Amino acid sequence: MKKYFCNPCGYTYDPEKGDPEHGIKPGTAFEDLPADWCCPICGVSKDMFQPVIENYN
Repeated sequence: MKKYFCNPCGYTYDPEKGDPEHGIKPGTAFEDLPADWCCPICGVSKDMFQPVIENYN
């Protein structure tokens, strides 16, 4: 499962950790987050997030 980051504030959603403070269990893929889920730091919607590109050197 991919991590996603918030463009405005830089928060990273890690599916392995979820967002337990907002009812999102660990193991929840970004794609499976509720439509009304928003960034826990700055409050923007999911459409402001982009996938984290892993750099494998």
